[in-house]
Amino acid sequence: PKGDNVRTEWAEQVGRDGFTILEAVYACEAPAWLRQVPAVQVLRRAWVEQYHRDGEEVRWREGKDLPPARRRLSSPYDPDARYGVKRGSGWCGYKAHLSETCEPHAPHLITHVVTTDATVADTEVTEAVHQGMAARELLPDEHDVDAGYVTAAHIVTARDGHGIELLGPVGLDTCHENHEGEHFAQSVFTIDWQAKTATCPQAKVSASWSDQRKSSGTPVSRVHFTAQDCASCPVRGKCTKAANGKWGRSLTLLPQDQQEALEDRRREQLTDQWQQRYNIRAGVEGTISQAVRRTHIRRTRYTGLPKTHLGHIFAATAINIIRLDAWLTATPLGKTRTSHLARLELAA
Repeated sequence: PKGDNVRTEWAEQVGRDGFTILEAVYACEAPAWLRQVPAVQVLRRAWVEQYHRDGEEVRWREGKDLPPARRRLSSPYDPDARYGVKRGSGWCGYKAHLSETCEPHAPHLITHVVTTDATVADTEVTEAVHQGMAARELLPDEHDVDAGYVTAAHIVTARDGHGIELLGPVGLDTCHENHEGEHFAQSVFTIDWQAKTATCPQAKVSASWSDQRKSSGTPVSRVHFTAQDCASCPVRGKCTKAANGKWGRSLTLLPQDQQEALEDRRREQLTDQWQQRYNIRAGVEGTISQAVRRTHIRRTRYTGLPKTHLGHIFAATAINIIRLDAWLTATPLGKTRTSHLARLELAA
């Protein structure tokens, strides 16, 4: 508690000092050019986001009182940088998204680079990548991507809008993922899209279908079965945990083309044939490793998103030159590194 109090008092004193400077800069008698100094503008923005005043009192903003991470200033040295978290690791800066060719009898070259701030999710980049490739007439017939770049909407848009087969795993049906033992996934229900009804494995027909939108704007259909049908069902324990009320089992469906694409992909990705096709995507991990080792791409040399993106393009160009040289000189590709622990396991 003592440490927390000291930290809070120190932060509030810093806040008061900053407001003192800003009041002097924005005073009527102060030169107008002072307000145009970039450092002053950054200071003003940081203080608005990090502190608030109640009369003479200065308070440090915390938790929900702070602006969203995507809008919040994360570094006084780079106003475009944002703080991101992935797999428990956090960093202040950007993300680089690399696309490359993967033909077996040609050099693998980076064809497209997208740079975003660190808060942008991978799913937000997929369409931007396809549009960028289309503008340069570099669209592939098949685009193998990490799971983070795939949604049902992406599969449909890539297919119908760009003629691309977007190959990547989608999330499994997690309905009742904590359910012990066998349970009925959404895929076992028969959907009649024209009549807007769903039929369960016990031949009961849904009683309610309503078209809605998620908070993100994604259109969905909410389908409900009656509590009476579910209460008397002999396999209720495999289907729903809904307490007694107006409704029993419920389903959330995407638009028909997306729902069907999602279910098709869930079935396909469980097959050995699909897994073998998807193995080719592992090559891009080597590309990222090469970019990190040879061009230090994880440390930007520049300030701002535009210049950082230019740096990523330079890095991709350098990698392409190295690979073309290796191809033209018949230099063999490096072998996958095997860790000491893995060697011991293989030796055993």
